[in-house]
Order: sequence, then structure tokens, then C-alpha cells
Amino acid sequence: MVKNRVLRAFLFVCAWISLVLGLIGIPLPLLPTTPFLLLSAFLFTKSSERFHTWFSGTTVYNRYVKPFKEKGGIPIVDKVRILAVSFLLMSLSAVLLPHIHVWIVLGLVALWLLFLMLIRIPTIPKDGVSSAQDDVN
Repeated sequence: MVKNRVLRAFLFVCAWISLVLGLIGIPLPLLPTTPFLLLSAFLFTKSSERFHTWFSGTTVYNRYVKPFKEKGGIPIVDKVRILAVSFLLMSLSAVLLPHIHVWIVLGLVALWLLFLMLIRIPTIPKDGVSSAQDDVN
């Protein structure tokens, strides 16, 4: 019984860490948002039904996790937005930090992001997936 509580507490802490990393990954192109949020959803399921229910109702969950869980991919509109924000932030970083090492890292991150968005993560149609914006309208 105590062992089960300790495991659930550990999973709960890991869920929050994963959630924070996923939220940081929204504006920061170095961290992958959707995998961390998927991990958070899984860990909340195993550790706290209350927090899993809460997380499932959030805008972040509905925007990033729900389409991926339901359809196995990301709509093109979201992919374009992710790429646009990421490349804008990487360009700003390249201008503010004009060092070859920074440019190499940013270039590698850009290539990785392109690989993920264009090849690795399937593109799904926007219809049929209710996003947080659809729920508001």
C-alpha cells in the first residue's frame, strides 16, 4: 500500500515536470511540446484521476495532445504555426547572438524541426478534430 502511494506520488511529480517542459516547449523550439504533453497525460492517468480530468480539459491538451491521440498526427495549420514561431525565434536568437557555434546549433535544431514536421509526424486534416479554438467558438 505504501509502495503504491510512493509510486503514484513519483508519477505525479514526473507528470508535472513533463507538463512544465511541454509548456516551455511551446515557444522554445529546442523542446518538443507534444511528446512531453502526451507523457504528462499518461502520467496523470496513472497518478491522479482528478488531475488527468483537469488536464484533459485544458486548452493546451485540446490543442496539442487531443489531435495526436485521436488521429495520430498534427494538422497542417498547427505545423505551419509551430514552424513559423520556431523559425522566428531562432532567427531572433541568431541575430542577437552572432556566433558560429550558436548558428550551428540553431541550424541543427531547424533541420531537426523540419524533419519532425515534414517527415516524422503525420499531417492530419483539420476537420474531425475538435481543438480548443473550436470549443470556444
